[in-house]
Amino acid sequence: MTAAFDERAELLHGWGRTAPTHATVWRPRTSDDVRARMGEFGMRGVVARGLGRSYGDAAQNAGGHVVLGTALDHVLELDLDKGTVTCEAGTSLDVLMRLLIPLGWFPTVIPGTRYVTVGGGIAADIHGKYREGSFADFVDRCTLVTPDGEVRTISAETDPSLFWATAGGMGLTGIVTDATLRLHHIETARITVDTERCVDVDDCMTRMLDGDSAYRYSVAWIDCLARGRHLGRSILERGNHTTVAELPAGSDAPLHYAPSRNIPAPPWAPTQLLNPLSVAAFNELWFRKAPRCERGAIHTIEGFFHPLDAILGWNRMYGARGFVQYQFVVPYGEEAVLRAVLEKLAAARTASFVAVLKRFESSNDGMLSFPMPGWTLAVDVSAARHGLAEMLDELDRMVVDVGGRVYLAKDSRVAPDLFTAMYPRLDEWRAVQASLDPHGRMQSDLARRLGITDRAPRAEPRKRTRRKHA
Repeated sequence: MTAAFDERAELLHGWGRTAPTHATVWRPRTSDDVRARMGEFGMRGVVARGLGRSYGDAAQNAGGHVVLGTALDHVLELDLDKGTVTCEAGTSLDVLMRLLIPLGWFPTVIPGTRYVTVGGGIAADIHGKYREGSFADFVDRCTLVTPDGEVRTISAETDPSLFWATAGGMGLTGIVTDATLRLHHIETARITVDTERCVDVDDCMTRMLDGDSAYRYSVAWIDCLARGRHLGRSILERGNHTTVAELPAGSDAPLHYAPSRNIPAPPWAPTQLLNPLSVAAFNELWFRKAPRCERGAIHTIEGFFHPLDAILGWNRMYGARGFVQYQFVVPYGEEAVLRAVLEKLAAARTASFVAVLKRFESSNDGMLSFPMPGWTLAVDVSAARHGLAEMLDELDRMVVDVGGRVYLAKDSRVAPDLFTAMYPRLDEWRAVQASLDPHGRMQSDLARRLGITDRAPRAEPRKRTRRKHA
């Protein structure tokens, strides 16, 4: 069987497992396969997919084709003098970290999971914890196969419009096949972490504004069930890469890095497991076990950045109907909206194990990139929760009213008119995308649902697929 026909129909869903649809999945073996086939897909078009960590429907294409790029996972060049790595787009951050950390290098921007491909990182313009902006800021260049099959090498310097339409463009300008990333030099595979308990969200935000400048990374866990004078009580963790001098005397192999995933999640979990009582008990325990104030604790890289990666299939814990991760950003000066969101979540007794608050210092030129200077809150909520859609619609309007937006890589349900208001450079992005793709070959469930491209028709009402527990 040749690469051109190595395909089959599959049921795909995002990490939230909320809206599965069928597509024809093709697994190219080389970048040349992608180039050769780009103009051959049918009326429902094509979108690329990596490790499936977009939470919603960004890497799905009902009735069309999905190019699964995980076989394009080779590291092509490593330049330790320049601190750059060139790799194929299907290479995961996990693979890169296992290669780079023992050599004293680190990807400059790391999200909350290392199971993201480089191509996915560019398409979603993923972000990290505070200091270093977003992923595309550290992409020297990438190779893009455009919808007509042309191979273009693009960068922020040589082709800024196309580069910044691709960065954060959710895979709709073409398929990235490789990229060169700028790296950060490190001395050890450890993070030196300061931890503080914050009595409420105002206390947390004040500490972040006053002290974040001393750290490379800053993130706060938020208790979304806390109310009243404890609204948004938090555990604030801030850290820097540990130097050799900070390690305990006699420490061996400072750059040793070998994370493992060894805690399997159950194959399914009852929806009732995540209820306000169980989550409130967990939140109380989690908050009380954190130190009131601890300085200089040495953490592993995987423990600080990716604790959930240690649990195989943790997304199944939200039950058969899956979950929604709701992430938004509001500008500095609009802290009242952040508090109001937390008040509504707490009043509705919204059970969420995973709720994190972070800051962005800057934005880039990405036309659909998510980060802007301000506060971003991400909350996981069971999709089975009664009244969830109405509550999140209300939160969307609050966010839009102050110039904020939701994160497309996490979204599975925002209204098209609010999406348009959230991304004021959408028309500029559409002009670039239309010049590349006048026939509408790049499509996805996300694009149709939101009407992102002028040629992607809005989705008809989706029929839910009955399925066994995946």
